[in-house]
Amino acid sequence: MKIFCVGRNYAEHAAELGNDVPQEPVIFMKPKSALLQSHIPFYYPEFTNELHYECELVLRICKNGKYIQEKFAGKYYDSITAGIDFTARDIQNELKSKGLPWEKAKAWDNSAVVGKWIPISKFPNRKNINFCLYKNKELVQQGNSGNMIFSFDQIISHISQYFSLNIGDLVFTGTPAGVGEVVVSDELEAFVEDDSVLLLNIK
Repeated sequence: MKIFCVGRNYAEHAAELGNDVPQEPVIFMKPKSALLQSHIPFYYPEFTNELHYECELVLRICKNGKYIQEKFAGKYYDSITAGIDFTARDIQNELKSKGLPWEKAKAWDNSAVVGKWIPISKFPNRKNINFCLYKNKELVQQGNSGNMIFSFDQIISHISQYFSLNIGDLVFTGTPAGVGEVVVSDELEAFVEDDSVLLLNIK
């Protein structure tokens, strides 16, 4: 199982971090060990002092593929949920300032959290799916798949030009504006449309 992530896929988020809007999808990966298992609590990692949440729509791959044309890409994922791509922002900024890779800020154990899966067939328009994140009952992020720079199908097609997609792989499709810091005892709850799909306490 592989975890693909898309960076800077919402123009407002790129702007809030001072990044340029990309001309093609920005892809990075997390290892299998980054996925938080459902029975394991989420603990604030000891190596960072600035842990940020990034809520995203996440796709689950249901069919093996390589070199997928965009017009067929919709057949390769069957479920969607909201997830959180946790980022050690202080470490990321330090590494980026030195021009170094920043896996240590993004790909550490349990840094990828996913919620309850919903069949994609429940959404008649994949370019109009709302999602949001609450921190301690306060709305902090909201997005819509129609505002993504690169659509689900564009992302799947692009990834498949470089990597084989396999059943069970996950694709984090990018976060909208509003990313921010969490501390111990914070509660995060993510929704896809009106369904609460993820509830997480920071320990």
